[in-house]
Amino acid sequence: MKDKKEIFRLVSAYLVKDFEVPEDKIRLEANLFTDLGLDSIDALDWFAKMEATIHLPIVEEDIKKVRKVRDVVNYVMRHLKENV
Repeated sequence: MKDKKEIFRLVSAYLVKDFEVPEDKIRLEANLFTDLGLDSIDALDWFAKMEATIHLPIVEEDIKKVRKVRDVVNYVMRHLKENV
């Protein structure tokens, strides 16, 4: 993965496919919980799926801070770079 746009597309695809979030609701500033309807179990499940498919490490302290789609994109960018 190279840039924020590519990672945003990946994050969006997970939200649409796995959580049936309408694509038009997904934007960087969307709150995962209040805007997109995820709950904490959904968020953990989502990170587990990303861990399995793109080898994204789960860092519990960092995940607790994730609230918006932008946070997820930044998390993916940061942790994938660290593990390359």
